[in-house]
Amino acid sequence: MNLRFPRGPKHRGSQVTVIVGTVALVGAGGWLAGTHMQSPADAAAAHQPPKAGPVTVAVTRQRLTADVVTQGSVEFGAPKSVSLSGPVGFADSSKEETGLALVTKAPTEGDVLTEGSVLMQVSGRPVFVLQGSVPMYRTLAPGTTGDDVRQMQSALRRLGHDPGAVTGHYGQGTAAAVTHWYEGKGFQAQKPTANDQKQLGDLEQGVTEAQLGLLQTQTGRNEDGNEGDTHNSDTGTSSTSDAVHKLEVKSAQEQLKQANQALSSFTATYGTKVPPGEVVFLPDLPVRVGKVKVHLGDNPEGAVATVTSSAVVVQAVVPGTDGTLLHKGMQARIETTDGKHFTGVLAQVGGSTATGDAGKEGAYEGQETDSTDPSAPVPLVISVPSTGALKSQAGTTVKVTVDLGSSKGAVLVVPVAAVHTTADGNAELRVQRNKKVVDVPVRVGLSAAGQVEVTPDGSNLAEGDQVVVGQ
Repeated sequence: MNLRFPRGPKHRGSQVTVIVGTVALVGAGGWLAGTHMQSPADAAAAHQPPKAGPVTVAVTRQRLTADVVTQGSVEFGAPKSVSLSGPVGFADSSKEETGLALVTKAPTEGDVLTEGSVLMQVSGRPVFVLQGSVPMYRTLAPGTTGDDVRQMQSALRRLGHDPGAVTGHYGQGTAAAVTHWYEGKGFQAQKPTANDQKQLGDLEQGVTEAQLGLLQTQTGRNEDGNEGDTHNSDTGTSSTSDAVHKLEVKSAQEQLKQANQALSSFTATYGTKVPPGEVVFLPDLPVRVGKVKVHLGDNPEGAVATVTSSAVVVQAVVPGTDGTLLHKGMQARIETTDGKHFTGVLAQVGGSTATGDAGKEGAYEGQETDSTDPSAPVPLVISVPSTGALKSQAGTTVKVTVDLGSSKGAVLVVPVAAVHTTADGNAELRVQRNKKVVDVPVRVGLSAAGQVEVTPDGSNLAEGDQVVVGQ
């Protein structure tokens, strides 16, 4: 490009100004380009990651509270399966009773049973609930003796039907009390059957015949009513006849004795009886009917229902690591889904639990603590002293919090990951100071939510110090 400038002094000054401006612009462009250009080596160095250093967090000072939090289920406690121990009533051979025993009134879920309550009916016969620790395992009848009879007599007395002395022997007083008890409930006690009555008649007839035979023998009469020859002139014949007569009398006396013994033995057991299936003894009353396992028309074999206590408990499961921190008697805070709060106590830690309630058995039933496996889940049972309002929450899920303890005021706290164990078993922290990492011995205290209380052991440690938690 050719530039042409006018000649003369004035025009030469303008020319100089243009040239200087052009040079300045070119210089500035070169400087700008130089500042934004990098050599390949500089570019590679700029993309290198920074040098690795320790990952640190600050020591804090705060109040530390440790707790175990889990979910639980509100259930009625102490579940127990109930079965009948034998037949309900006895078949009377004088009647045409060939059908099976069938449930004619099933248990009702939610019913509260007290002593003397009727759990259900089988073929129209009642199944009563009484308090006692010895299970019903046989027919209780006049003449039987044992602890089961004793607890039956005690129950009759509590129900207002006096059996007499509580001796453990089922006598006529007990039989009378049983009869009054059944009648008061609108049922007929199990009286002697037609077979029993026939057997009694046969035994009484046997005694009568034995008495008649002895009388005939003693008077020397034969069956046809003629006088026997007891005065034969022949001395030897008379002696023989006397000996035979004595033997006959002795035999007749023995027959009468045996007949009386048979009658006495039978009458001792004759009277009102309690069939084994008509009473269920439970160690604690009242109880609540939980899951009903039979229906109308069923044969009542096996379990007929599950009963629970009338109070509710909270059942939960925690991991094994948390379970080792818990023990029976610790307090627990319970929060329902609608924001209500209750206080409970750990009544059971470990072992096994079972809800026994309809539709809830799969939640915790059969879960047991494996003492050989520290990671095995640990079931909990939490009793609640005031369960009135909590009963309406049965079957719902609640939040359970068990406080393990809290620090005394604000303490130095670090993440659990910051604590290291030395070869001799002591705890220490790695603290970064002045771009150096130093070891600080500490004593550890309460731990909660990944944080742990630390106290310096002969070294300085203050809030804000940076402790190493990783590299």
